[in-house]
Amino acid sequence: MHLTVSEIASAVHAAQTLEATDPVTGVTWDSREVEPGDLYVALPGERVDGHDFVTAAQAAGAACILASRKVSADIPVIYVDDTAKALVDLAGFWRTRLQGTVIGLTGSTGKTTTKNLVRDVLAASGSVVATRANQNNELGVPRTLLAANADTASVVVEMGMRGTGQIAELCSFAKPDWGLVTNVGESHIELLGSRLAIAHAKAELLSALPDGRGIAFVNAADDYAVELVSCSKLDERGVRTVFFEGSDSWKNVDELGIFSNGDPFVWASDIDLDDQGCPSFTMHAAHFGAIGTPQADGEQRCTLALRGLHNVSNACSAAAVGLASGMTLAQCCEALAAAQPERGRQQVFATADGPTVVDDSYNANPDSMRASLATFAAMQVAGKRIAVLGDMLELGDFSPECHERVGRIAAASHLDELVCVGELSQHMARAALEAGMPAQAVRTCADAAEALSFLQGTLGAGDAVLVKASHSIGLNKVAEGLVR
Repeated sequence: MHLTVSEIASAVHAAQTLEATDPVTGVTWDSREVEPGDLYVALPGERVDGHDFVTAAQAAGAACILASRKVSADIPVIYVDDTAKALVDLAGFWRTRLQGTVIGLTGSTGKTTTKNLVRDVLAASGSVVATRANQNNELGVPRTLLAANADTASVVVEMGMRGTGQIAELCSFAKPDWGLVTNVGESHIELLGSRLAIAHAKAELLSALPDGRGIAFVNAADDYAVELVSCSKLDERGVRTVFFEGSDSWKNVDELGIFSNGDPFVWASDIDLDDQGCPSFTMHAAHFGAIGTPQADGEQRCTLALRGLHNVSNACSAAAVGLASGMTLAQCCEALAAAQPERGRQQVFATADGPTVVDDSYNANPDSMRASLATFAAMQVAGKRIAVLGDMLELGDFSPECHERVGRIAAASHLDELVCVGELSQHMARAALEAGMPAQAVRTCADAAEALSFLQGTLGAGDAVLVKASHSIGLNKVAEGLVR
């Protein structure tokens, strides 16, 4: 971002208190993160009010304050009725200055990992700004747009969803040129009630793509792929669809008519996992001449440092975006090979004289639990194989059934022990027992502290521990405690 205070005031339909000539070059609502030249947005909250930290923001070098009540400052202050809405208005204004491609990305699982892979691929050929961590809501999306310069080549915007209309609202000011949906799963089914409703909510991203020039990236292996294409009217609106498929199953290819229609397609074959669960595979690309990049077609062997078969699909989707932007398969695969996992997402820690810990504690839903257990089962383990699985949230009335399903999967995953953490995970433990796990191999714990205490007394060299649950369950404390 590079705006004058007057331009910011005009964008949010307000007036500033002081004139200023220095440009504003960044934005934050956290006074601890302020850098010289930033716009500090004072957001009122349930526990703290950002207006109370204006003095700290000014001391850190803020160039301007956006506030909704009277504050004392020696720098320009722009007063508005609603600072969160003003942040969105400012992002919408700045979006009109962006010359590069804005890529929206959503899905039930793999959003953040795929966003990181897309970022890493595109960074091999041009400048990129991408969503920080998983800041994918009504505050994070504006921040991502405002972090880009006018000439940034690609802006990758992760979009979260908690209900119908939320992605459409984000798209109303982000105005994506391209859109990628990783998959349609059961995350947030509590609020939407069915996977069909989730598919329609995800399709809001594809429906927002510009007629005649937008590009949609759709997972051909997903059983709602046809629904995504049809309900967003991609063909009727002249939005080109690029399909990707990383499961080596080909189950929807004929139904989608990919080859007969000449749709661009990226897929994987000959998939292998090493003894740490990291995949290598042959990546194929075809029909990219349809969007003007025929040099993308071909095949290339690709190896990932990320663990799990599910990341083959994520890698194919990222390559599809790179190929559509004009990169070659070799360039995409080289960038994918260098990509590293984010903290709390399938990170492997090998301790000197204790267990190997697989920290996948950042979040969980039924689909990601299944993928994580499959990856863990593929690892070479000298000692005991132990999964510490906690509650999965936001599943509503489907919660008991979903936890039971994970319990049955765990029972079939060659585990020596299953530790279930939290109230909902009781369903998981019961289902694992019913599926044949011995009673002495299944343990329930009330919280992360109890699980850590139990594990510290039982683990030895050669053992491996998988840690996974919804973020608020706090199983990251288990992983951290085991690798100290």
